[in-house]
Amino acid sequence: MGAIYRREIKSFFSSSIAYVFLTSFFLFSGYFFFAGTLLQATTDMSGMFGALFLIVVILIPVLTMKLLSEEKKQKTDQGLLTAPVSLWGIVLGKYFAALTLYTIGLCVTLVYAFILSYFGTVLWGMVISNFLSMFLLGSAFIAVGVFISSLTENQITSAVTSFLVLIVLYLIDQIAALINIDFIKNALMSLSFYTRYIEFTRGIFNLSSIVFYISVAFVFNFLTVRVFEKKRWS
Repeated sequence: MGAIYRREIKSFFSSSIAYVFLTSFFLFSGYFFFAGTLLQATTDMSGMFGALFLIVVILIPVLTMKLLSEEKKQKTDQGLLTAPVSLWGIVLGKYFAALTLYTIGLCVTLVYAFILSYFGTVLWGMVISNFLSMFLLGSAFIAVGVFISSLTENQITSAVTSFLVLIVLYLIDQIAALINIDFIKNALMSLSFYTRYIEFTRGIFNLSSIVFYISVAFVFNFLTVRVFEKKRWS
């Protein structure tokens, strides 16, 4: 897994993906920090974190679109399948490489918190709760993106499909509100990413939400492994 991880990290920074992702994340987070925190003369960064949910939905498909689709296009996936590396090692190596780059971008929010601490009292418990919410959200969404990338050899198709799937997950609360059948509505609400995310941004620490995000990441990484397994034996 280590070799796969290092190769993917190097690939991110030898291409434009890392720079596009980080630049976009810094610009959007900087704008929301300025508009939602500095202009409001507050040390509460919850508004910025709440707005970043949609930005994550937009940027993560860019981060994951080539992870496995490029391997299929270049036919290098055959080399991976015959290499002395477990399927879980291949998938997790790529997954953690994307998660590392995402976390690097996310760390800029801590820089904003340190800046605020010079001008007022920062509630670090809230900051950590917000940071954790974004990290867990990204962990789950990256796993979804990696899985979709494993299904196609076209990067654009991977990016567009990932974006559409993540948008549906983002809007699942609104979709549930349109349904009048209680058990269907409750089932959809139990899958809500946004509600759990907003709870964290408001300082509500819910263990079930942590388990939810980790479970989503595990399930989609598991599905990705199954895709590779099917290809290995086909």
